[in-house]
Amino acid sequence: MDTQKVLNHMNNVVSKNTLMETLEIVFTEVGKNFLVAQMPVNLRVHQPAGLLHGGASVALAESVGSAASHLFIDNDKFEIRGIEISANHLKSVKEGIVTATARPIHKGRTTHLWEIRIVDEQQNLVSLCKLTNIILPKRE
Repeated sequence: MDTQKVLNHMNNVVSKNTLMETLEIVFTEVGKNFLVAQMPVNLRVHQPAGLLHGGASVALAESVGSAASHLFIDNDKFEIRGIEISANHLKSVKEGIVTATARPIHKGRTTHLWEIRIVDEQQNLVSLCKLTNIILPKRE
């Protein structure tokens, strides 16, 4: 796998004109069993108290977990849909960069289960998320 080519495609093609572009989510690292993305914490993703909005964290988690599933399927024949996500928000963030790493718990034929850990720049755990994706045959 040409990891730089994969990351360029995800950042410049897949994310174009999507929520990932709006939230400035950038995929930064890909490996055999993980995918990493980063998101800046700024006014765009704050809740009224000036902290990272939990919904923005969930959007980051679902983005990286769903993209990770795409790495393990035949994208010409199948598509991914997120069917369940849960998040525990453990630490507040006011500014900086948060990093989300998706690692598989289960990669089956029809479902993928991902653990997504979101950390701040000091590697403190901000949110711990779990995402279930279903793999569906593409409709013609």
